[in-house]
Amino acid sequence: MTFVYLIVFGFAATAALGLVTSWIDRKVTARVQYRVGPPFLQPFIDIVKLLGKETVIPAGASRGTFLMAPVIGLAGVVAAATLFWVNQFFEGGFMGDWIVAIYLLTVPSLSIILGGFASRNPLASLGASREMKLVMAYELPFILATLVPVIWAGDLSISGIIENQSDGITAGHLSGIIALIVALLCVQAKLALVPFDIPEAETEIVEGPLVEYSGPGLAVFRLMKNMLLFTLPFFLIILFFGGMRLNGINILWTLLEYVGIVALITVIRNTNPRVRIDQAVRFFWGPMTVLATAAVVLALNGI
Repeated sequence: MTFVYLIVFGFAATAALGLVTSWIDRKVTARVQYRVGPPFLQPFIDIVKLLGKETVIPAGASRGTFLMAPVIGLAGVVAAATLFWVNQFFEGGFMGDWIVAIYLLTVPSLSIILGGFASRNPLASLGASREMKLVMAYELPFILATLVPVIWAGDLSISGIIENQSDGITAGHLSGIIALIVALLCVQAKLALVPFDIPEAETEIVEGPLVEYSGPGLAVFRLMKNMLLFTLPFFLIILFFGGMRLNGINILWTLLEYVGIVALITVIRNTNPRVRIDQAVRFFWGPMTVLATAAVVLALNGI
């Protein structure tokens, strides 16, 4: 049964919804820039096209690590998505907890760092170094922000966090609102979207850690990022809005919550310039960590 969860929900459903979300993001971005934007199937076509191309391994690269990095990242996001699907819609499966979720959502970033350094390309190494610094910057406030729903639930398990919000959502409290804002900005950095697209920065270091990737390897990395574009908002909905409820009027609320989070991510992406890595580190270790800490203190005091 676990295998079915992994393949059908963790991979297939998450990949399809992630690619659709990617199309929405690209379409909205195009409209903001007075362009038509891609057709609906373009994200799917991009992945299929890359899968059919040749894999080129750069000279001097660590072959095994270079080839395995995208697979490790994809496995991380599939496992995280499966954890959320099982806790949200099924009973009797592995329920998992907040700590496991945080760990699994870190794996994709670590895989990008591994792939960048393994390629032995100066630009890729620079991008991997930036990715490493960015992870160290946003993980602390992200952990503190996502700890707030755990405090309100008094339970580390994902299912316990969902059940605790049946009478009132975490985002209905002041601490929850503050934590949601911090978590949303950390998600922007986890997705490496403007203003935190510093590791890839196409105009500076030509895709950074992914500069040497082509064919299936690049396809897997792109698919991983598209799946994260669905999985991370799903995680925020679980933590702060009681999860996705697909019965009656709750379907509409779930859709509005999801679209609202994706829309905010897209708006931030299209209305801000890229920041430097030192600015990003100061931002997350400064204001974001202070706000996240304040949210934790407020939650501990029942506010």
